[in-house]
Amino acid sequence: MTTPSILDAIPHRPPFLLVDEIVERDAARIVCRKTFTGDEFWFAGHYPDHPLTPGVILCEAAMQAGAILLAQQMQSSPGVPVATRMNDVRFKKMVRPGDTVQLEVEITDQVSNAFYLKGKVSVEGQLAVRLNFACTMAGLED
Repeated sequence: MTTPSILDAIPHRPPFLLVDEIVERDAARIVCRKTFTGDEFWFAGHYPDHPLTPGVILCEAAMQAGAILLAQQMQSSPGVPVATRMNDVRFKKMVRPGDTVQLEVEITDQVSNAFYLKGKVSVEGQLAVRLNFACTMAGLED
């Protein structure tokens, strides 16, 4: 999937678009990639002499991949995808400038228009973050 297709699927835009490409996707699972170049705004302060990608940014990247996955299932629901919870977040490996992360997200359950997902962020095959999260659609007027 190309960047224009990603932009059509979710409302996120640079500098806060955290998905570069879709590697594979089916109805219940998506695999994406994001390369952190070192030019991202957060590296200037996190940390100046030892730059690291903040864990919350890695979680957000996984949730954006999840939003892309859900976009096709929620086409009839106007609004934007929003996270409603994160559970069991585990940080295992630091992600540095120049690293490419692989984002794997899978739908584990659906109740009405609430979707429950599990995500995994890896660098060179090593687990960096794992998390469970839920998303729903928020109305544009909310």
